[in-house]
Amino acid sequence: MKNQKIDCGKNFDWGRISNDYAKYRDIYPELFYQKIAERNLCIKNQKILDLGTGTGVLPRNMYYLGGDWTGIDISENQILQARKLSLEAGQRIQYILGAAEDIAFPESSFDVVTACQCFFYFEEERLIPKLAHILKDNGRFLLLYMAWLPYEDKIAGESERLVGKYNPNWSGGGERMRPILVPDCMFHEFEAVYHEEYEMDISFTRETWNGRMKACRGIGASLSPEEIEYWEKEHINLLEKIAPEKFTIKHYGAMLELRRKERTYEGS
Repeated sequence: MKNQKIDCGKNFDWGRISNDYAKYRDIYPELFYQKIAERNLCIKNQKILDLGTGTGVLPRNMYYLGGDWTGIDISENQILQARKLSLEAGQRIQYILGAAEDIAFPESSFDVVTACQCFFYFEEERLIPKLAHILKDNGRFLLLYMAWLPYEDKIAGESERLVGKYNPNWSGGGERMRPILVPDCMFHEFEAVYHEEYEMDISFTRETWNGRMKACRGIGASLSPEEIEYWEKEHINLLEKIAPEKFTIKHYGAMLELRRKERTYEGS
């Protein structure tokens, strides 16, 4: 993928790190999913489409609530991992290889569409009308996000600085707790009904935090194998100096729930 708004247009490919993504990025705490369910979203008797599903983290972890999930992702390797992990767990989740902007489901196919950690990758002007088409009247579009807080957490901050050393164009750093923002064109078809931002501490070991950082866009998805190797050695050395074997990293979670406006028809 290449997007001038992201990393100054530097190429990145999540498929290159699908194994690490599956191993180290399935880290959302139970609270993250609980807050979704408390909004009566992604539960039994609902059909849900997960955009940019990656390795199927969201549908796999919320499957037990009884929703009927479909996931779509542009990366073949990510979809292969999602299918493998769901099959191993005995979960019946449909996964589709394709771009979110190319979805072509019938009108009113879904109760909920989710986009976790990925909405900023999409072409909003193309996607939003299609979401409005495939969602039922008053259907929900749920945007979700989680990020470490580099200014509140020393280990996160030092790790982030090391990413910037190897990939100065990486634009994924410097996060502060904030609401999820959407473009004005969203409100032609949707209205915001709820948002929430909250802090949480996520547990890691040196190995799993190194793996989590390696599986970020700025390292594993965009650097050469040689660059990744040099970064990883330096990151492991850094963690040995500043981090105990087990620790927590301060993160924040955010959600934005949008409701699809009721359709109007000519002559009505």
